[in-house]
Amino acid sequence: MWPESTAVAFEVAARLGYDGVELMVSGDPVSQDLDTLRRLVDYHQLPVLSVHSPCLLISQRVWGTDPWAKLMRSQIAAERLGAKVVVTHPPFRWQRAYARAFTDGIVRMHEETDVVFAVENMFPQRGPNGIEIGTYSPSWSLLDADYPHVTLDVSHAAVSRSDPLQLLEGFGERLAHVHLADGTGSRNDEHLVPGRGSQPCAELLHRLATQRYRGAVVLEVNTRRAASHEDRVNELAESLAFARRALESTAA
Repeated sequence: MWPESTAVAFEVAARLGYDGVELMVSGDPVSQDLDTLRRLVDYHQLPVLSVHSPCLLISQRVWGTDPWAKLMRSQIAAERLGAKVVVTHPPFRWQRAYARAFTDGIVRMHEETDVVFAVENMFPQRGPNGIEIGTYSPSWSLLDADYPHVTLDVSHAAVSRSDPLQLLEGFGERLAHVHLADGTGSRNDEHLVPGRGSQPCAELLHRLATQRYRGAVVLEVNTRRAASHEDRVNELAESLAFARRALESTAA
């Protein structure tokens, strides 16, 4: 629902019939306030299924600047809210000490909690001349990484020009979480409504259902360009209908 509030996101998700939400911890104070979030969960009868740690460039100062402290607070938030997954990104290249210890640290954290830390596939920055600049360490790709659990983000796959179906196969049993959105292969991370880009969103959902995937499918759709609140709501309704239609057709 960005740029609208976390509270509005709960209300809209409940009204549209979503099964739950992923909490993006951001500059919105409500997204950081576990007591208020608990009240929103109870009022709307809508669970928090996953917590996205504040590891984006725009949230570098949310919950401090220590990346390990951010992960610990995300774990606490997930435990208190009943979420099963914390989504995080690979370290940035300039986070050298964090990057050196990241894989071992993630493994240790997995041993201390039932919450799953699912590292998300990212993408290179690509200039107008097509030159790629890697900003993540050791890589934006997770296929060769040793993380116990991963998140498959379809929009990020589009930017990196990776095939989401090949990523699904390559991730195998490590796949713990899915961010569903479309993309056109642009150098921009578009997060389009599924069906409005060029990615095999429906086929991905068919395969997840066939493989009896038990994790969450989170619609991480960018609605900031919507002309009005109702247009934003309509885009989220269309996204939910697409996902349910694809999953149900497989089950049938």
